[in-house]
Amino acid sequence: MSDLDFSKPASPPTPPSKPIYDPAMAVEFFSSAGKPEPVAKGATLFAENEKGSRLLFQRDKMYLLLEGEINLLVGNKVIGTVKKGEIFGEMASISQMPRSASAVANLPCRVIALDDGQFQSALRKKPEFALMLMSLMIRRMRDAIGRLSPGDGAPEGKLKESAVFDKSALAILARALAQTRMPYERDKVIVKEGQAGVLMYVVLEGRLAVSIQGKLVEKIGPGGVFGEMALVDRTPRLATVVAETNCSLLAIGRNTFLDLIKASPDFAVSLLGAVGERARFIATRQK
Repeated sequence: MSDLDFSKPASPPTPPSKPIYDPAMAVEFFSSAGKPEPVAKGATLFAENEKGSRLLFQRDKMYLLLEGEINLLVGNKVIGTVKKGEIFGEMASISQMPRSASAVANLPCRVIALDDGQFQSALRKKPEFALMLMSLMIRRMRDAIGRLSPGDGAPEGKLKESAVFDKSALAILARALAQTRMPYERDKVIVKEGQAGVLMYVVLEGRLAVSIQGKLVEKIGPGGVFGEMALVDRTPRLATVVAETNCSLLAIGRNTFLDLIKASPDFAVSLLGAVGERARFIATRQK
């Protein structure tokens, strides 16, 4: 992440609105860095748990369907269908984890596929796409959380501390946003499930515990983030976050959040990865 300059006036306030999927924006974004490619009926674009690159496309790409229809399968069971104008494969691409399903062309198709480098190139040209994509991922996660049973927490011993930014990126953020630094004492509730959210947080020091429906699901340490979901789609908080130790956090409002994405695509990619990993974790709690 390059150094960030917030010496210029902040962007004008963004009017409240719920981000929606815009197919035209998706086509513009994908076309800015990739080219349409034909896919024959029956062809497999990627396979469940696939780690190699011997298929038609690389495992770590995300896709936009321009024409045709794609079936998503787990085992031999169709769990979803991708229609014209829709994005698919973004979760594994962003989180760099194995595919959770296979994608097979149900009809002759045309797609645009972006690898990591192409995605970041497109993001530099059209940073607002990150908000739309993040909103889509968050909505899917909210649906998954709605299907959780009361006992779907994670055992304490299996939890890992979540960190999105490395020490270098964290230092850059701390300098650029020094005026937003806030201290919190141990046991302080920072955000509460169900309440409206207006800020996201980056952890500079300390450790926090995240719970959903009263069940511990994640630990967050220095470099970790939370609260970005409510900030993006402006709906109630998904989780409660409590300081396990004395903490120092950067509190980021929506306008600063948008400016960060525009100034540094790496910031957006890091956040998208964090959302993807959380969505993957929530999905595993349903199995």
